[in-house]
Amino acid sequence: MKGKKLKFSKNWRFISALVIALLLTFNFSWAATAAAKHYTDLQFAPLPEIKLPKYERFVLNNGLVVYLMEDHELPLVSGTALVRTGSRWEAGEKTGLADLVGSVMRTGGTLKHSPDELNEILEQRAASVETSISEAAGSASFESLSEDLETVFGLFAEVLREPAFAQEKLDFIKTQVKGNIARRNDNPNSIASREIRKLIYGENSPYARTVEYATLDKVTREDLLKFYQEYFHPNNMILGIVGDFNAKKMRSLIQSQFGDWKPNSKIAKTPLPSVSPANLGGVFFVNQPQLTQSNILLGHLGGKFDSPDYAALDVMNGVLNGFGGRLFNEVRSRQGLAYSVYGMWSPRFDYPGMFIAGGQTRSDATVQFIKALQTEIKRLQTQTVTDKELKFAKESTLNSFVFNFQDPAQTLSRLMRYEYYGYPADFLFRYQKAVTTTKTADIQRVAQKYLKPENLVTLVVGNQTAIQPPLTELTAKVTPIDVTIPNSQTQAQN
Repeated sequence: MKGKKLKFSKNWRFISALVIALLLTFNFSWAATAAAKHYTDLQFAPLPEIKLPKYERFVLNNGLVVYLMEDHELPLVSGTALVRTGSRWEAGEKTGLADLVGSVMRTGGTLKHSPDELNEILEQRAASVETSISEAAGSASFESLSEDLETVFGLFAEVLREPAFAQEKLDFIKTQVKGNIARRNDNPNSIASREIRKLIYGENSPYARTVEYATLDKVTREDLLKFYQEYFHPNNMILGIVGDFNAKKMRSLIQSQFGDWKPNSKIAKTPLPSVSPANLGGVFFVNQPQLTQSNILLGHLGGKFDSPDYAALDVMNGVLNGFGGRLFNEVRSRQGLAYSVYGMWSPRFDYPGMFIAGGQTRSDATVQFIKALQTEIKRLQTQTVTDKELKFAKESTLNSFVFNFQDPAQTLSRLMRYEYYGYPADFLFRYQKAVTTTKTADIQRVAQKYLKPENLVTLVVGNQTAIQPPLTELTAKVTPIDVTIPNSQTQAQN
């Protein structure tokens, strides 16, 4: 046996050596005949034309809008309901209410199933039902195996139509949120992103206000019920389902679960909160003595996706941002001031977004970094982009376009969002065409029209004693920001 083992081992070594020799010979011979090309010399085939998958849209008698998109690649079905609501419509003194509704709507169980029963049924089927409310929309979603669709979809309908809002689950979520409040100053990036929104929109704006202990304490279970009853109606909702199902049977299932849900005939489109800039310039500072670097953001109020110049502004982002962009080449590579640096025009669907630029740099380079950002922003307005820059930015933008259509669920979600915000279904393709036709002159034009260097709010989160030269080199007045977390009693007295 030992001899046979030895013989096999020798044979195996010989075969292995022969295979390796052949592979090396092939690789060396291939390398000798095919010289490696520089990445700029590589040629790529043009992007394929993108087409929307086939889908169906219909409306139930109660006003529920439904999208169906079949996809039989995997035995899975998923769906999402968008509800016209959002935290921007909650009362300021009860900031956090909408988020609590979105959480407890699912975790609090339904009138027919307790939270534990709901969890157990879903876990047994490797399924999920989730709910949430963001600043501009409510969302309920489900995922299920095709064979479990009726059961899971029934639970999904229960959560939407009959949430119990169990008090103990509300108390539990409140405790979690209080923990988040207590830790919110642990991360300088979080401080910067939170405070820059306050500086741009205003601390009392629904697009910038934050949950505090006092606002959380004021929220009751009755508030959750009232908020839910105001917005959750079939004629205030869009439902989209994608996956492995038969459209005819799916129609029947939707009708059976939602068809008898009474609409709210008095529901009206809630006016959007007004938006205006809270500050037109200024330098603001949050002192964090423990930091060895500064977190810096510059910004001002921006615009919406439906701007006729949105495509050109997005190409402008490509000129300014990312690998090969001006900020990367100048601030990071040539001056060596930061590992990460960025700047972008970031619109929203139905309210003004922001223009934001920033990054992180060592404390003693803070002022130099800010000046470098300001220079590059102004250079977009004064120096025409080169043909090479434009080509790079347009190709980057168009190449990323394909990632909007990675799977049918993503495509369906986009169609639903467009209807939710009142955009045309082909908006993305109009945008694609506009990017293609963007010219060098367009970049300078939109930079001059939309970027306001004189109105940029500058925020620094860093170590005051380590920032040398000091921020007063930028302006005589530097406004400190106190991020101390108020307790309930202090806030109530104020």
